[in-house]
Amino acid sequence: MPDPPRLSFRQPMFGNVDAWRAVARSRFRETLLGPGGAATPVAMTQHQLEFDGLSIEHLQWQLPYGPPTEALVLKPSGASGRLPGVVALHDHGGNKYFGLRKITRISKDPHPLMLRHQEHYYGGMAWANELARRGYVVLVHDTFTFGSRRMRLADLPANIRNNLVEVNPEAEDEIERYNQFASNHEHLIAKSLFSAGMTWPGVFVFDDQRAVDYLASRPDVDVTRIGCCGLSGGGLRTVMLTGADERIRCSCCVGMMTTWRDYLLNKCYTHTWMCYVPGLSRDLDYPEVLGLGAPNPVLVLNNRQDDLFTMPEMERADRILTEAAREARGNLLVPAKRPPSSRKRTDSSQSRRVCASRVLESTSICESWWE
Repeated sequence: MPDPPRLSFRQPMFGNVDAWRAVARSRFRETLLGPGGAATPVAMTQHQLEFDGLSIEHLQWQLPYGPPTEALVLKPSGASGRLPGVVALHDHGGNKYFGLRKITRISKDPHPLMLRHQEHYYGGMAWANELARRGYVVLVHDTFTFGSRRMRLADLPANIRNNLVEVNPEAEDEIERYNQFASNHEHLIAKSLFSAGMTWPGVFVFDDQRAVDYLASRPDVDVTRIGCCGLSGGGLRTVMLTGADERIRCSCCVGMMTTWRDYLLNKCYTHTWMCYVPGLSRDLDYPEVLGLGAPNPVLVLNNRQDDLFTMPEMERADRILTEAAREARGNLLVPAKRPPSSRKRTDSSQSRRVCASRVLESTSICESWWE
């Protein structure tokens, strides 16, 4: 694997970051091999409600492929004028039955599995709600293979779905069976996408850019201040969306930063098929994709106990991003370290949860640069 890759800003031929970004972003978009038919979604309002100080819209739109996308828009009740917008990207978490519900709450009685999910990963918070409460218009949508965009058992041959059928889809035992099925068949989706001349990250970016399209079309959003953030699978989507779309002006990637070398030599077995773009590593290292957003502010949160990555490669990714920010005279945001009492060694899931709960702090720091 070449180091630096052919289109890395570390190559001596790139003396100007703007020139590098134009070339590298164009190539990155080519390698994604996303679907065609890009257009701003026509969102249909399913219902509107007020909950816990927030005005919430439940929306649905149809993309050129797959089932309709469900989405939520959250903002402070009574807000007026144009507010900064955030595309909040839900995680993977080994749970494809749910999507946007992982990071939102619109009633006092959410699904018990989502209460446990938020407690496990987000310190008990529905962080999209908390972000909206701080003065943002927050858009959360289901992406490909999750929630409303998940593969429906009825649409699959019996031999692939192991004769599973939906009887009571919201029942915990049935959700567990569905998620086990979905986990075991990611390779079939990846193979199908490759056969169709596409990649899984390319489909993600297509879905997420249509969400940006819709958010930017709203009269209550300041299109010059749109950001994105997410944990784990949402962190992956943050990296890819920031690399592909110049409208993203602030990014926060939590628990999903390393190098292609780490995936290659150490950790491919710990990750989903959703990560991989064939051929991209020849042109750009993984952190350099996020670096395409420079000089806009970027914040990355990793932790030492995360066994999905190796410490040397997380540190190497940090050095690459730091160099990108320095060359672009941008803002690589480094939050204060936790006090020693909170840095005691713990299991990786607890550590990722602590890291994830700081998304709110991180995005507030990003907005300070906007202002």
